[in-house]
Amino acid sequence: MNAEYRELILKSCAATSLRVGAKIQTLWSGYGEIVRVHLEGCERPSVVVKHVQFPAETDQSTDLSHIRKVRSYQVETHWYQNYCTNPSCRIPTCLASCSRGNEMLIVLEDLDVAGYDQRRSSVGDKEMRACLRWLAHFHSLFLGRVPDGLWPVGTYWHLETRPDELEAMDDAELKAAALHIDKILTNCHFKTIVHGDAKLANFCFSKSGTEVAAVDFQYVGGGCGMKDVVYFLGSCMEERECEKRVPALLDHYFSELEDAVDKDVEFAALEKEWREMFAFAWTDFHRFLLGWMPGHWKINRYSKKLTKEVLHKLQGAHSKVEVNEGK
Repeated sequence: MNAEYRELILKSCAATSLRVGAKIQTLWSGYGEIVRVHLEGCERPSVVVKHVQFPAETDQSTDLSHIRKVRSYQVETHWYQNYCTNPSCRIPTCLASCSRGNEMLIVLEDLDVAGYDQRRSSVGDKEMRACLRWLAHFHSLFLGRVPDGLWPVGTYWHLETRPDELEAMDDAELKAAALHIDKILTNCHFKTIVHGDAKLANFCFSKSGTEVAAVDFQYVGGGCGMKDVVYFLGSCMEERECEKRVPALLDHYFSELEDAVDKDVEFAALEKEWREMFAFAWTDFHRFLLGWMPGHWKINRYSKKLTKEVLHKLQGAHSKVEVNEGK
């Protein structure tokens, strides 16, 4: 870490000295790293630093993957600089950020110090409900909010940003319906800001597992809240668990959402629309997986069942249009 970055961290935390500690993780595709930095002479014992380093040899003008990643870090920086949440949907406080050439730096509150020091590779009902509560409060907080400076449509698998994966799909029927499914999700009446990458690995738990905070806001943007919900549930459970547990967990999410939304929101209409969007959101992610990694474990019977239901609905709607036009 160079002297300029060290000075930025020291100044932002009013610290007298620092020591770069262990690497928490390497960023996707080797685009930098996240490290813990230990501090002296201030009230914070440590901070977490996200240091992004773009590869210089990449052809930035033509590489869609690179362009998407660069934009994602710009969005994340804007998010931390301009948006805030509340204790019901806790995120780390951004202490400083900067951008220099092919590098970006984000200095964040250390959630371990704040009491969210547990990570889970598998979870039970208690932890899943805590994450769904976080999502419900997050979606409630930003309901109707325009995603200024963020992705117009959130999530990393959004169809417009994934033309290569769409082209690679073998499922001709789903490929033909992909744009229609995307439009249905994008044009839903009740919109919010979605986390965009709400997998289990991006939640930090308290020791009890009943409180959570979320990290990684590279793909935060506008959309239907069901996109986060289906992605989270799919990251926690295999197909048999989904069959058994999704209905009750979905009920829990909507119960938390009803408690959190403003009283002037027409909640019955919101719940009706978003429940209808559940299968469409799941199918949308299934579409991405089929083009990105056809052998992925999330491509299972539960996903195929929901996709079949969605395609059947679309076919039925198309048939009704044809009948009406023929009258």
